[in-house]
Amino acid sequence: MANYEQNIGDVSLSYSDDGEGHCIVLLHGFCGSRGYFNKIIPDISENYRVIACDLRGHGHSSTVKDEYSITSMADDLATLFDVLEIEKVTMIGHSLGGYIALAFAEKYPHMLHSYGLLHSTALPDDENGKAGREKGIARIEQEGMKGFINDLVPKLFAEENMDSFHAEMETVRQIGYKTPETGAAGALHAMKNRPDRQKVLHNQDLPVLLIAGKKDQIVPAEKTFLHRGDHITEVLLENSGHMGMLEEPDKVSEALLTFIKKNGK
Repeated sequence: MANYEQNIGDVSLSYSDDGEGHCIVLLHGFCGSRGYFNKIIPDISENYRVIACDLRGHGHSSTVKDEYSITSMADDLATLFDVLEIEKVTMIGHSLGGYIALAFAEKYPHMLHSYGLLHSTALPDDENGKAGREKGIARIEQEGMKGFINDLVPKLFAEENMDSFHAEMETVRQIGYKTPETGAAGALHAMKNRPDRQKVLHNQDLPVLLIAGKKDQIVPAEKTFLHRGDHITEVLLENSGHMGMLEEPDKVSEALLTFIKKNGK
């Protein structure tokens, strides 16, 4: 995979760029990196241009110590697309990446052909969720990343997949360990403070793909499948937790390619 870096305002974004044609942008989840998509990029890049970006504070991208918002992370991408002279994309966001895709759809709909949420939701955090974010920030600041990631990773996979996905779980751990503490804390602040974006799903005319895992312990399927309409496509992964692109990569690739083809790209 071809890897690049680009200075975007106060951060430097690292990304891979493979294939040609209509541009598909993949956004990873919290404490992840573009490495989350290594199993599906080869399939998609056979027919399309695929950009997988490390979000600010994650992977090989830089971070800032000041607080920032989900919208700020969407702004990073809009600036990157301007620099790369990309007018429109299909954007697929996993978990945290889905929150960013929704913020992007709200602010920059003219830059999207379509978008999708993979194990994500338009709902904001409830009070318990916000308290959990604060606990996470405090733990990371006091203990660092390792214990936090060790507790997080088993929750990301379906319970019945634990024995057969040791390599994938270790990959996710290693990516998580390398997440800067400031990046993880900044993302937790941003997620805690994000608004309700159900209206983006409900009101916008853009084609939307919603993919959920039946065994997801982080974002249950009902929190992904919030609205129905002719512009919305739903896909339920029967054997996945929160990491369908690692647990059922062939089905995720198929869902993405079918959605893109259906919507004229």
